[in-house]
Amino acid sequence: MVSRSAGGSRVSPDSENHVPDSMISTAATEPQETIQTDEEEKAISQDATPVESADSKREERPSFMSRIGKLLTWTPKRCRYDPDSPPKFSLALNLLFALATTFTVANLYYVQPILFKIADTFEVSFERASSVATLLQAGYASGLLLLCPLGDIFRRRIYILALVAFTATLWLALCLTSRFEAFAAVSFVCGMTTVTPQLMLPLVGDLAPPHRRATSLSLVVSGLSLGMLVARLLSGVIANFTDWRNIYWFAFGAQWCIFILLFLFMPDYPSKNPGGLNWFQMMWSILHMFFTEPLLVQACLINFIMSSIFTSFWTTMSFLLSSPPFNYSSLEIGLFALIGIFIICWGPVYSRFIIDKIQPLYSCLLGITVEITGVAIGTFIGTFTVAGPVIEALVIDLGNQACNIANRTAINDINPKARNRVNTCYMLAAFTGQLTGTAVGNKLYAIGGWRASGSCNIGFLGLALLVCFVRGPREKGWLGWSGGWDIRRDDLPPKAPAQPTPAAVEEARASGSLAGNEATELPESK
Repeated sequence: MVSRSAGGSRVSPDSENHVPDSMISTAATEPQETIQTDEEEKAISQDATPVESADSKREERPSFMSRIGKLLTWTPKRCRYDPDSPPKFSLALNLLFALATTFTVANLYYVQPILFKIADTFEVSFERASSVATLLQAGYASGLLLLCPLGDIFRRRIYILALVAFTATLWLALCLTSRFEAFAAVSFVCGMTTVTPQLMLPLVGDLAPPHRRATSLSLVVSGLSLGMLVARLLSGVIANFTDWRNIYWFAFGAQWCIFILLFLFMPDYPSKNPGGLNWFQMMWSILHMFFTEPLLVQACLINFIMSSIFTSFWTTMSFLLSSPPFNYSSLEIGLFALIGIFIICWGPVYSRFIIDKIQPLYSCLLGITVEITGVAIGTFIGTFTVAGPVIEALVIDLGNQACNIANRTAINDINPKARNRVNTCYMLAAFTGQLTGTAVGNKLYAIGGWRASGSCNIGFLGLALLVCFVRGPREKGWLGWSGGWDIRRDDLPPKAPAQPTPAAVEEARASGSLAGNEATELPESK
């Protein structure tokens, strides 16, 4: 059926309901796209959910190293640094630092009495086993140069705790390894990280008041000497009755005990250089100090000479006592090291009443004068009586400790922001002096015997006196004595004025009233 439109044209009844194909396709497509989008969003959300949860779980689970870092950086409340109320340097803290020094420096000396047992265990020659002691010292020297200067950058608490924890953990390999090569390699690394004593000394110099600095330093230096003595003594005794590895297990436990004590009681201190320094700047500054700091160079020269005399004597003394007329055993020769206990106890007393009161240079002169007298006596009577080596051992230990503490006290104020680098320079001089003394002493003893090596030591002590006399304690340049010869230290606190007693006040008033009342302005007694 056909109808007509208003315009006269005919329109099919089907065409009235006809919709264009484009509209049909569009209408059919839009809902499908909407449905697809919803499904995709659901799929994406479903796929994304487990990814997000996995990432969150990874964030919630810190790595092992980050946990260790958080442990080392966490500080007990009583040890946290407060700039308004900085931690006080007490005697207990001083003794804790000395104890930490004792049982960390001991790592370098446990091996010396048991080298022959190590050779038997690993089935190597004694010469090869002795390389372990050399590697420990070489590692220590490397640590002095590479790790000690970093104490001027890092916060000392975190840095010291990290070194102690790392060394104690690595020490476990020395207790368990069955390969000599691994034992030697780990020994080198442990020697390198055993520089805690050389970080403690500048820290004590920072914290101790000037008029007690020498006494505080002497306690840590005594702990250093005690560590060398205790390590050899304990190692020899324990290895004599049990397996030699037990001394290494003892050292493992001792280091972790020191870590716990330091973690609980060592206060946190800010970095000396919060702006930061790079490693090359630090190395250059160490070299630069040898050309710009006359006081440091003078102290290093004295330290070099005294260290060379010390090692020359202790090396050649074993040759003397093992030969006629003495013919002592190795055990009897080793007991001579016990002489050092007296000096360890005497050091803080000497520092308290001598070094804290007078200029450090005069303390050096006094120590060198005593030492040169004792060395001369020991050199010329030591070939026929054991009293010679005993006297010489006493005065050499006494003189070395007196000069060491005095020099450390003097160089402490050279650059407060570079105390660890100053200490590195000072210890490098000591280390090279020890190597020189061992080589020269052995050579001269082989040529001319005990008196030849002893005469060389006397000459070295004369050189040390010359180094002291060319530059005075207040001289700012390289040579001279400007500033005066006064023996008293300049940084001592002034003495408090004496308060008159009530009887003196009454007597002064009575005499003043008879003489025109001149005593009316005397202070009243409280």
